[in-house]
Amino acid sequence: MSLNSTPSADRLHIAFFGKRNAGKSSVMNAVTGQNIAIVSDVLGTTTDPVSKAMELLPLGPVVVIDTPGIDDEGELGALRVRKSLQVLNKTDIAVLVVDSGSGISNEDRDLIERFQKKNIPYVIAYNKNDIKNITAEGGNEICVSAETGENIYELKELIAKTAKGQENNKHIISDLLRPEDLVVLVIPIDAAAPKGRLILPQQQTIRDILDIHAAAVVTQDTELTATLNALGKKPKLVITDSQAFAKVSRDTPDDILLTSFSILFANYKGNLRLAVDGVRAIDRLHNGDKILISEGCSHHRQCGDIGTVKLPALLKKYTGKSDLAFEWTSGTEFPESLKDYRLVIHCGGCMLNEREMKYRIQCAEDEGIPITNYGTAIAYMNGILKRSLSVFPEIQAMIQN
Repeated sequence: MSLNSTPSADRLHIAFFGKRNAGKSSVMNAVTGQNIAIVSDVLGTTTDPVSKAMELLPLGPVVVIDTPGIDDEGELGALRVRKSLQVLNKTDIAVLVVDSGSGISNEDRDLIERFQKKNIPYVIAYNKNDIKNITAEGGNEICVSAETGENIYELKELIAKTAKGQENNKHIISDLLRPEDLVVLVIPIDAAAPKGRLILPQQQTIRDILDIHAAAVVTQDTELTATLNALGKKPKLVITDSQAFAKVSRDTPDDILLTSFSILFANYKGNLRLAVDGVRAIDRLHNGDKILISEGCSHHRQCGDIGTVKLPALLKKYTGKSDLAFEWTSGTEFPESLKDYRLVIHCGGCMLNEREMKYRIQCAEDEGIPITNYGTAIAYMNGILKRSLSVFPEIQAMIQN
């Protein structure tokens, strides 16, 4: 990924929903001007959600998502419907495609209720208006024809109007910096690091620092002391990969602010205050307790992986409980119920959009299950949580010592 491209997680997510053969795929293809989804008269042609990151005027960078029909049948159909409903968790704008000839169905009404319950802005597009011409009634309704292109441009304009205010206008770190500030980023290169590139949160943080006209210096944890000694001025902040937190804290003078990429992303996309509050549950763990460790990306697990190896080992060592039970999820998978877990520890969520990250946090909060994140948990267990929150003094105040 180049530094000047927009990551999918930071793009507006526009998802197309509806019954089979309402023309979801056709309308989406017409809106995007690309044959992203397969179109067919056969019921259930779309069997899995199909996503595409692209530029869509007048909106700019977006992710468009086609979904299976909400009225699919049978055991396999039920799985497809479940996949469609999961897409709601990351949908910023929903487009409900309705067959003009059939009108609003019970399945459509159920979707509208789900949109409203999740506070998802939505548009209703009555498709096949070339076959049966009807009149749209609501301000968020429009009649279109994917076949002839009728009102497709107007549909894009309506989506753009509906999308106003949905963007994430928060910053990773730049709002805490001033031009010409110096920031040191500590990025260990070990067996788990991807070959030949930096991972997404590291790239995005560097870009955010540059956007404010501050300077970024990148080093490894093994060279941090030498790097600090070689600098012409004291850096305002050191940002580290969470797994190197303990060593980096020892090597960073107390008068330099310190935090981690994971903590920054907990504030950027999630709820850092809740993560700090939830970390205290680590002290209440008992043998046999089940802990969910969840990541927003799907990647090949390697020796020394932080989520499956380092974090469980640190939890066992810190708590003295050798019989803790761990379960893992990655990518788009996330349990519908968290009631069996005593604690959820989530990654920073760089691959998830803000809506999906906050959905997962809300799931935990609704069921009364403590949730924290990688960086917060690791800092806590290393006794440096208060220091790691120094860039967020209002949250740092929550820590007693």
